[in-house]
Amino acid sequence: MEAFWTYISTRDSSDPLQWFVGTTVQTLALVIVLLIALAFLLLFDRKVWAAVQMRKGPNVVGPFGLLQSFADFFKFVFKEIVIPAAADKTIFILAPIISFVLAFISWAVIPVGPGMVVADINVGILYIFAVSSLGVYGIIMGGWASNSKYSFLGALRSAAQMVSYEVSIGFVIITVLLLVGSVNMTDIVNSQNRGAGMLNWHFIPLFPMFVIFFISALAETNRPPFDLPEAESELVAGYQVEYSSTPYLLFMIGEYLNIVLMCAMLTILFFGGWHSPIPWAPLEAIPLFWFGAKVVFFFFLFSMVKAIVPRYRYDQLMRIGWKTFLPITLFWVVLVAGVILMFPGLEAWFQSWRV
Repeated sequence: MEAFWTYISTRDSSDPLQWFVGTTVQTLALVIVLLIALAFLLLFDRKVWAAVQMRKGPNVVGPFGLLQSFADFFKFVFKEIVIPAAADKTIFILAPIISFVLAFISWAVIPVGPGMVVADINVGILYIFAVSSLGVYGIIMGGWASNSKYSFLGALRSAAQMVSYEVSIGFVIITVLLLVGSVNMTDIVNSQNRGAGMLNWHFIPLFPMFVIFFISALAETNRPPFDLPEAESELVAGYQVEYSSTPYLLFMIGEYLNIVLMCAMLTILFFGGWHSPIPWAPLEAIPLFWFGAKVVFFFFLFSMVKAIVPRYRYDQLMRIGWKTFLPITLFWVVLVAGVILMFPGLEAWFQSWRV
């Protein structure tokens, strides 16, 4: 895979045709890999919930239930698309497409290995910020266009929730950027290639930020215990309640892609990206293995939280975001920046430190 990616990455920007072909092949390869991986991660998600509840989970379609996600996909695709009579049909159809597309293009700057990124731009973090901020529009459009009070209330909840926790996520990322000195995603990963991977200088001062980022990621992606926009006991299915068939499938794919994106961000920002946590490990030379293993580990944590943590009330959710996480992350940004300014040699000492 790495050799294939290196081959298609060799493109001359002065030749528009070669650049276009290379970029298209890279993009298609990323989309196909993400969709296939997402199918098995969905099965893994359901198996984790089943294990916690002491049941088997999907085990009928294919060996050990491995084809269950593909069966669900074809079920959604071949169902009839039902649009409410009073809905704004254009926006109703456009909303899930926007959510789906934005979820995919966020991955353009995610490096999964050395040189294995579609667009290794110098402002990768800012790109993630911009695209993730636009994702809320698809949800608002879907809730409003459905012409349903349940959908509209779910969309408003989701918008307020996503905006609130983007603030704390932003401050967490700023602390990482202060220590790394770059907004390029590859530079962030390479700055952690010291010591034993995730037990390095980078991770120690950021452990509280890692905890806050993980919890904020749950809220940002509407995952339990913060799935208030989709709370079945209150809003049926929230902004998706009027959707069926393929439009509903696009919403769900977009939501799960954002969840996996947050797992990838946790891996890149705090856990060394594709670098091995054990330098002498036999698989150290396989960056895709370590990146994928770390992403699956965080996805497992997301699944466990859904299985064992009860749902919060909405006022509790907003209180945590604005009255707890915001002051802590703001204080940590000031603390890290102050330490770097007061002790300019400290950063160099950290970077030369070995665990």
